[in-house]
Amino acid sequence: MYILEPMTQEDVEEVSAVERLCFTNPWPLAAYRRELKNPSQNYYVVLRDDPDADNEDAPVLIERQQPSVRRPGRFAFWPLGHRSSRRTPPPIIGFAGMWHVLDEAHVTTIGVHPDYQGRGLGELLFLELVDETRRRNATWLTLEVRVSNYGAQALYRKYGFTIQGTRPRYYSDNNEDAYIMWSESFRNPEYLKRIETNRRRLHHRLSFPHDELASS
Repeated sequence: MYILEPMTQEDVEEVSAVERLCFTNPWPLAAYRRELKNPSQNYYVVLRDDPDADNEDAPVLIERQQPSVRRPGRFAFWPLGHRSSRRTPPPIIGFAGMWHVLDEAHVTTIGVHPDYQGRGLGELLFLELVDETRRRNATWLTLEVRVSNYGAQALYRKYGFTIQGTRPRYYSDNNEDAYIMWSESFRNPEYLKRIETNRRRLHHRLSFPHDELASS
């Protein structure tokens, strides 16, 4: 079962450990702690994997909050199997965050533990940021991406993002340029239909991963 929930101060050290496996220029712990103090302008989530719920005989459950519903605390997102009864939280395998200012939201980070990459979990985290952008009634979502990160660019294009500029030498680890990508307007009904089509496809991929393996 994958569990998506708001990031807390208690999660910061574990998030940082996962981030160091993902990126060569991870954020300092203080940056996350600072961001989490301002939830009105920032939104950060973690993705957990409950290994005790890995049961082939368990039913596949599909559950999603409606964008208009805001329930504090932990919630399950597309849980596969059953919820663990353990008091110790399952391990964090991914994280994501964004800023929100006026009519725009800005993706700040998305990371998935290397052992879990290639399963659609990065898209799941990205889609949660898209949904939060809509919940906050923002019109646009933007982000920076390395010019060499073709996989991430393909994901963003899948969701209607286009390159609108370049930030030279944006990444401090190797001075690589970044593309600036922007979404279409979330006021556009046709764009929202595209997002929902992608959601259904990801839903199927996460619910029936063996179908993808069989067709590949």
